[in-house]
Amino acid sequence: MSKVNASIITIGDELLIGQVVDTNSSWIAQELNKIGVAVKHRVAVGDVWQDIWDALDEESKKADIILITGGLGPTADDITKPLLCEYFNGKMVVDEDTLIHITYLFEEVFRRPMIERNARQAEVPDTCTVLKNEKGTAPGMLFKRDGKIFVSMPGVPHEMKWIMTNHVLPMIPELYQTGYIEHRTLLTAGIGESFLAELIKEFEAALPAHVKLAYLPNFGMVRLRLSSWGLEQETLTKELDNLFNSLKTNVKDHLVVDEDLPMEVVVGKLLKERKETVATAESCTGGYIAHLLSIHPGSSAFFTGTIVSYANIIKERLLGVTHETLTTVGAVSEETVVQMAKAVRETMQTTYSIAVSGIMGPEGATDEKPVGLVWVAIASKDQVITRSFRFRFDRRRNIDLTAVNALNMLRSMIVDNS
Repeated sequence: MSKVNASIITIGDELLIGQVVDTNSSWIAQELNKIGVAVKHRVAVGDVWQDIWDALDEESKKADIILITGGLGPTADDITKPLLCEYFNGKMVVDEDTLIHITYLFEEVFRRPMIERNARQAEVPDTCTVLKNEKGTAPGMLFKRDGKIFVSMPGVPHEMKWIMTNHVLPMIPELYQTGYIEHRTLLTAGIGESFLAELIKEFEAALPAHVKLAYLPNFGMVRLRLSSWGLEQETLTKELDNLFNSLKTNVKDHLVVDEDLPMEVVVGKLLKERKETVATAESCTGGYIAHLLSIHPGSSAFFTGTIVSYANIIKERLLGVTHETLTTVGAVSEETVVQMAKAVRETMQTTYSIAVSGIMGPEGATDEKPVGLVWVAIASKDQVITRSFRFRFDRRRNIDLTAVNALNMLRSMIVDNS
């Protein structure tokens, strides 16, 4: 038996010009994987009749399930519904349940008159099964042809998610024997992608054909992901666990964590387990490291606060960086971040602290201190470690790289002190 495949078609000019980021496809793909459905293809098309029609033709050749989002609103550029009506040889009819729901929303919830344009959203092709949308006015629509299903949903994320969760995801296992898809992911640091590939080349060459190994480099680190599909979950799980344990052994000297977690979550878990705390003193990152540490639930257990010392006067007044240090070696220096790290740890009374200072660009560089130069210090009560980095990207990416590498330095110190 072969794997059940899906294609995702997202519709809207706003996606093609970059005005809106397509988060729908990412969420749908993750949810389909959980029930054993592999996404074969993802396609974005504009509000163009022929382009949408062609996408339906092409994706139905490749996939068993075609999921469509977007183009179901009340305006003239929303052409998905009339197109699907023609594509599946239907005619428009009023779905009474949808009309009652839309009327309720406008009269009782929105407190606005319902104009004819809104009422027309209750019209659907008579060749579809209506999927009720409790979160909005445009219903989902299910079509079947040649053993395949086509589902059209609104592009509004919370409406799409409601229809997927309440209608589509429960229906798929009833229509197909989907099997199981499993992944195992680990994170490595301190080794480049090509060197990592060389390190595990024998392991990779010995993998069964149905097991895939993916390299996912980002922020100077590399995630490795093993993926496989099978009909028997117990057999699949055992095989993938054994292979994953072997992979971890191969990369043990560079292993950060054997889960698919962002670095700030890895650090937070370590601190919580040890009932330890951290504070930050940030110059070039402008509080971004504090943002990463505090964005996840439960961070108050280990993160106490930050001092964003972007200006030198703040470094002097709030962090005790000496005027002599700033005038002799400058703000972007080992001496400065050491003083920042010690001061913020003492002020915040934490187990550890992070301090960063650098030149993110595109301006502010000198011959001695180029764009991308960053100094990082990590302090505990008895130890301070420092490191300089030379990042070579734009301002946004340099900030990201600074944050994740500083957090990784903290992770190393926590592990070494355990």
